[in-house]
Amino acid sequence: MRLGRTYWRFWAATAAVNLGDGIRVAAFPLVAASLTDDALLVGAVAAAAALPWLVTGLVAGAWADRGNARALLVGADALRAAVLGVLVVTFALDMGSIGVLAASAFLLGVGETVRDTTAQSAVPRLVPTPLLERANGRLVAGEVVANEFVGPLVGGVLFAAGAALPFLANSAVSVFAILLVLGLPALSVRAAPSQPAERAGAGVAKGLRWLIGHRTLRSLVLVGALVALADSAWFAIFVIYAEDRLGLGPAAFGGLLAVGAAGGLLGSLLAERLIRWLGYRIVVVGTIAAAAVTPGILLLAPSIWAAAAVVLVTSAGFGAFNVATVSLRHRLTPDALRGRVIAASRTIVLGAGASGALIGGAAGSAFGLDAPFVLAAALGLLALAVWVCATRRSLPPELPGGSSPAT
Repeated sequence: MRLGRTYWRFWAATAAVNLGDGIRVAAFPLVAASLTDDALLVGAVAAAAALPWLVTGLVAGAWADRGNARALLVGADALRAAVLGVLVVTFALDMGSIGVLAASAFLLGVGETVRDTTAQSAVPRLVPTPLLERANGRLVAGEVVANEFVGPLVGGVLFAAGAALPFLANSAVSVFAILLVLGLPALSVRAAPSQPAERAGAGVAKGLRWLIGHRTLRSLVLVGALVALADSAWFAIFVIYAEDRLGLGPAAFGGLLAVGAAGGLLGSLLAERLIRWLGYRIVVVGTIAAAAVTPGILLLAPSIWAAAAVVLVTSAGFGAFNVATVSLRHRLTPDALRGRVIAASRTIVLGAGASGALIGGAAGSAFGLDAPFVLAAALGLLALAVWVCATRRSLPPELPGGSSPAT
């Protein structure tokens, strides 16, 4: 079976949006640093971009379950294009400020919560169930290439030519994504047309209760949070580690990041085959070990080659882990609750990642640069124990590698 033209049109729209996100990832810190040398204010811009997941993430899930997916995607992209258009005008008129940049980052983040939740919820409506792993793997691969390879490079180059240019390019790709989504009639159908109307708050609570009551997915969220904590804890201080312990300059560190992006691409593309051959339970075990335990190698072998291997393996593990967790949620969640379950899972995991960066930084400052790597390995082992115990009765029989119910 093939994924089909409708899926690839959706993939192109998603890749375009991720390209814009990658441009913005590079441009926003550069613009903030050009406006102020206050580290707190620069950090506030980054915090403003992350805050919407905690504020609107769960509500976005309720909207995704009750709303027209095509309208939500178009609306979210239109909001982002409009905000970016205002930024272009602001900087063209030399009226840019940290306050404007932070407010824009927040509004763009709100659009991201709605778009990402809706897009992820819509995938099962675009492809046959047996192709979910392949579809999600290609989406993650496109995200890695656009968000980590091409986007930041383009964003940096455009900023060097003019502060407004990255926002203009980002707005243009958002409009392109809108045009692609408008040609997807399959997304104009509501996720659950027979679902009675309910307040957003009641809908969110219903989704959370269902998620908490589902043994496999509840455990998957906890494992995802632990892996995000572990990954962020060591990576938050990795730039300092690379400079102090490995003697690497900015160019060499950039090379390590490129190796990591290549690993993420490889893991996302291999995930479908690994799941088909080994089953979900074993793949999640292996990817947890790769993503969260592997950084401990640098405690034993602090060298540039070991660092390159760690970055490659952890990123590949994280890429495959993302494909596996997204596909499991798609397969095990009812259509009427999928948006809320996805939003709740992403909110918890992203919140854990932000906390992990703070904890890793604090541990490195208080106990030395080895401490975050010890912490990451410990959290990875805990995540492994949680997953193995939670799935000891095996996964549902309809899943690759499943043999008996585990809910």
